[in-house]
Amino acid sequence: MTNLAWNVERVLPSAIADLHKLISIPSISSMPEHDGDVASCADTVSGLFRDLGAAEVKLLDGGGKPAVWAHFPGPEGTPTVLLYAHYDVQPIGDADAWTSPAFEPTERDGRLYARGSADDKGGVAVHLAALRVFDGKPPVGVKVFIEGEEEVGSPTMPVLLDRYRDELAADVYVVADSVNWDVGAPSLTTSLRGVADCRVTVSTLAEGLHSGQFGGVVPDALTALCRLLATLHDEAGNVAIEGLTTGPGPDLDYPADRLQEETGLLDGVSQIGDGTVVERMWFKPAASVLAIDATPVAKASNTLIPSARAKVSVRLVPGQDPAAAAQALEAHLRKNAPWGAQVEVVAGQLGSPSQIVLDGERAEAAKAAFREAFGTDPVEIGCGGSIPIVAEFADRNPDALVLVTAVTDPTSRMHGIDESLDLGDFAKAALAETLLLNNLAG
Repeated sequence: MTNLAWNVERVLPSAIADLHKLISIPSISSMPEHDGDVASCADTVSGLFRDLGAAEVKLLDGGGKPAVWAHFPGPEGTPTVLLYAHYDVQPIGDADAWTSPAFEPTERDGRLYARGSADDKGGVAVHLAALRVFDGKPPVGVKVFIEGEEEVGSPTMPVLLDRYRDELAADVYVVADSVNWDVGAPSLTTSLRGVADCRVTVSTLAEGLHSGQFGGVVPDALTALCRLLATLHDEAGNVAIEGLTTGPGPDLDYPADRLQEETGLLDGVSQIGDGTVVERMWFKPAASVLAIDATPVAKASNTLIPSARAKVSVRLVPGQDPAAAAQALEAHLRKNAPWGAQVEVVAGQLGSPSQIVLDGERAEAAKAAFREAFGTDPVEIGCGGSIPIVAEFADRNPDALVLVTAVTDPTSRMHGIDESLDLGDFAKAALAETLLLNNLAG
């Protein structure tokens, strides 16, 4: 075992203890009742990096949730590496569905279960572990940027990037917020889909009407909304919105039985869309109906409802302009409204897709670090999800290398019930990041 590997083993217990502490704070950025928890988590993260000996720690204010920034100066002439993660988390859903309480970290069979264990407080803890190996004095300059509103679309990120341009400038960016190819098989994510979403409201009546008296003569809004949402896909399940682009996928095999296991697709339910699995997940657009506002079943009456609303999200392939995609989505919804129903569209989140080329000495240093830590070459993969900050970092720092790394695996259930982190892979990710910082020092 090398000295660095031994030192990673030495600091792992404290890093996992820090992760437990962070997980215990329900920092749900989408719920105003948890604003105090979000602020508390930001303060806790700040304290952890301050205790590590950062030369400077401060909260960055863009008008939204606070972001934590810390600076560990490196030896003169060495590159600057910015380590990114986020401390905010998703809501937990049905609390009773969790095997153990969502904000009480619990270890079972080599995995750590809790909301945020994988997405993305595990990423914060990996950064802490790597810096702790060097006792807060890394061999390169390090800036740490821990965001507090990634799970709500990073709405104030452009303000932060403009306001704190110097603090967020770097030669290498490490975004620890993706997913590995498999347990024990690391990945470097080289493509990310973007996102454009909206709220669409369909109205057909001035007020509710008796469904028996007028049903079959005038349309209710919910039926009209359902018919409209059904036009988002063709019969095979391909996205049917004009103006969205596609791209060629990599030559990677993603077996059907693996997809079945990872997704929990029910017996008899077919996959949707045409093309290989990786093409559909990474290089074709996806349209999803995320929510519908209408009369709850428990409160239903025999009434034709006058208005119904849905949230629609579209994932975009690299090369697609998100503003143009948002316009295409709105145009589709207005064009396909049935029976002359009135349609109102309110634009929501926009996030740019990314395409990363891993070449040059620094990219090779990264690949070597992951190869040594995991004992196998990292797989260059795409990701169907969106991390808009990746495109922002790349666009604003064209000479920098952006690395999208992971502490999670396909069974981590990010955003879902019983989210978890493989502790063996956590240790390997901490070693990989430690080796990366060492390799970049030259």
